[in-house]
Amino acid sequence: MLRTLRLRHFRCYQALNWEIPAEGALLLGANAEGKTSLLEAICFALTLHTPRAHKLDRLAMHGCNDFGISLSLQDGYRRITWQERKLNMQVNGAVRKDYSDYLADAPPVVWLGNGDMALVTGGAEERRSYLDFLGAQWHPAYRGALREYRKALKSRNLLLRNPRHNAATLRSYAVLLSRYGEILVELRRQLLNLLQPHICDYHARISDGREIVTLLYAPSTELPLAEAMEQALAADERAGFTTVGPHRDDFKLLIGGAAAADYASEGQQRTLATALVLAQAGLLLVETGHAPILLIDDIFGELDPQRRKALLAMLPSDSQVFITTTHLDWLGAAPAPLPVIRIGDVRK
Repeated sequence: MLRTLRLRHFRCYQALNWEIPAEGALLLGANAEGKTSLLEAICFALTLHTPRAHKLDRLAMHGCNDFGISLSLQDGYRRITWQERKLNMQVNGAVRKDYSDYLADAPPVVWLGNGDMALVTGGAEERRSYLDFLGAQWHPAYRGALREYRKALKSRNLLLRNPRHNAATLRSYAVLLSRYGEILVELRRQLLNLLQPHICDYHARISDGREIVTLLYAPSTELPLAEAMEQALAADERAGFTTVGPHRDDFKLLIGGAAAADYASEGQQRTLATALVLAQAGLLLVETGHAPILLIDDIFGELDPQRRKALLAMLPSDSQVFITTTHLDWLGAAPAPLPVIRIGDVRK
């Protein structure tokens, strides 16, 4: 359970000291007032990932070259500082130099947002990010393989862009990519198999069980990765980047045997996207033994009453839940499901 959040130079917050309600909070405020930034700070402190930024300098307040996040939990605290392009991580006062060590004992997190529709209608990158965000919290071997694969991929792509690159060095990086890539692909397949029943369950509860959902992993090659990368060497040199591997894989989403992106209605696609995200919560609870922290960013105003009611009913009762919203009209006569916190009060 999260207890306090302290920020320094993070997004729009010069400074913040927030005592967090035990149940979580319904964060109420106008657009650009800082609601989502609170969710983002929690997410980054626990996962070292944010769905809103790919570069850490974007998290710093405008005009600042540093930021800090301190998050106290029931069993300790986590502190992150970023300055001069260097990220410093602490858990209960002990420095953690490796990302995997920092993440090893973090509580799981699930993020729901308006962008989740891209899991169904968007490109492969959206679905890979979904798997990697979940996989890194699910299994330590996933975290390790993903980190090593990304490091080798970055180095090989830099080399490919150098006109005077050495083919032998390219092959040495291909060995690393093959080693960690095969681990990553196998773990992704396992993860999809574990996700399948959770997605079917949540989807059936939202859609009244009318449709069957299927997940199918779609690798960029059916060959062993080492063989595929050797065959693609000339193409990689022409392209200037690595053209085959798990960084180009995808997974297919089928409803009733048909591709959801092509044949499902917008309502079906939105239902499937919600089920995909909620399935993370179900899987993480089973696999880690801990109810995930749920970060829900401004989606209830976009849902029809039936889906809104279904989603509220399916939120894990023992999870700490944070919901952002610009208004409370969508509640109607119903009581707020969480303590209502006005962002203006938090920022004082």
